[in-house]
Amino acid sequence: MKVKVKFTRAGATMPEYKSADAACFDLHALDHAVIEPGETLTLDVGLAFEFPRDHTMLVHSRSGHVKHGIRLANATGVIDADYRGSLRVSLRNDGREPYYIQPGNRIAQAMILPLPRVEFEEVDELSVTERGDGGMGSTGA
Repeated sequence: MKVKVKFTRAGATMPEYKSADAACFDLHALDHAVIEPGETLTLDVGLAFEFPRDHTMLVHSRSGHVKHGIRLANATGVIDADYRGSLRVSLRNDGREPYYIQPGNRIAQAMILPLPRVEFEEVDELSVTERGDGGMGSTGA
């Protein structure tokens, strides 16, 4: 699948997979920034995307950010196929130290996945399963 990428700001970095088996491609910072402890900062990656309408882009935190207390502010970003604006990433600093970002730093990772469309049907009963209506933690640790 080919994904169209429009550079919306000078200095943006084309997404790339860092290994042959990487699940996600990296998104890079454009600007210098500091995220203070307890602060959330939204950063523009300077790219807009066009991918097939039956797909979605999911934006995730980078695993290396955990050691600094950095995470995506909204846990996972969901980008719809009809969005054409510049992609922005909101990072939250849950750590104890300021987090410094330099232009070109990898600030998030993303994947584009097929998006099946489903139909909803109202019913009076659902099939019986062993778990039933057991909710959070009902299957053990």
